Amino acid sequence: MSTSGNHSTITLRLNQEHNLLSYCSDLGSRIYNIEPLHVKLCLDVAQFGTLSICEMLHRTNLLALVAGGSRPKFADNTVIIWDDHSKQFALELTFPSRVIAVRMRLDKMIVAEADQIHCFSIGKDVKKLFTVSTRTNPTGLFEISSQPNSERQLLCFPGHRIGSIQVLDLTNCEPGASSSPVYVNAHENEIAYLVMNQQSTLLATASQKGTLIRVFDTTSPYRIFQIVELRRGSDVATLYCLNFSQNSEFLCASSDKGTVHIFALKDVHLNKRSSFKKMSFLGNYIESQWALATFTVAAECACVCAFGQGNTVFAACVDGTFTRYGFGLDGQSNRLSFDVFSEMTTVEDEE
Repeated sequence: MSTSGNHSTITLRLNQEHNLLSYCSDLGSRIYNIEPLHVKLCLDVAQFGTLSICEMLHRTNLLALVAGGSRPKFADNTVIIWDDHSKQFALELTFPSRVIAVRMRLDKMIVAEADQIHCFSIGKDVKKLFTVSTRTNPTGLFEISSQPNSERQLLCFPGHRIGSIQVLDLTNCEPGASSSPVYVNAHENEIAYLVMNQQSTLLATASQKGTLIRVFDTTSPYRIFQIVELRRGSDVATLYCLNFSQNSEFLCASSDKGTVHIFALKDVHLNKRSSFKKMSFLGNYIESQWALATFTVAAECACVCAFGQGNTVFAACVDGTFTRYGFGLDGQSNRLSFDVFSEMTTVEDEE
């Protein structure tokens, strides 16, 4: 997630397990351990310049970096792989236009420009597998299966039709090979956010309207179908983040309304329902499920949210604040901790 204002860019990204957070600002870039919260790595501006992307590969020593912000040291159409173990740059890839997003697996790296997505195999040798054109994708929306050694390897991104998602199977993507994509007509408006669970069996999407979140089953290789519709609210909102819990029993969402919503997916009866009587002019409004629990962060402050240990959710915001909440199955939530992580600048050794 990236926000810009007054020529200043702040980017927040979680790693695949949601236990590390990267924070890129005009003052430099840092990686934080989530539980407990402390600085794990600093990327000094003098060496790296300011960055727009710091993408992590699980908890390994490899980082994908893209320049941005007010003092870039590299071109913004270049992805640089930094090996923090050897303290050197391991790879540099240059693209025709600005790189907007990067995702990594242990065996693959995906890079998005505004109108195309590139897939590479990584390892001893780096090989370009394919490039696929997309509809205009200014925020670089796409997701890949992240679980190591999984037989399921999916790539999801906005389709050419408004509100649609295209899903590709990456298990057969050697140069020259082809597999039929699967399309999902998810929303009537442009896609604003999409995310898969750890097992790549579920896909959650939201549109730029930001009122509804739809969850799809991706286990069929031929047809992806909707299993639940969740209502964030009735007012139009900008959605900043969606994430599944590790066991896929819950989904959290954050928006510019300053609220983080928690939905139950396994026991959907736990979600709240509208109290409206069924009226024809409401259409499907009555059928949507509302959040099991909610909590607030700084008003209109962009944040990433994810599930921590137990029934906890944390939100890391672009203003440098970090809030952790606990929630119960009865819908009650309480704040467990509050920190200003942006003021933490000293690396702490891990045992």
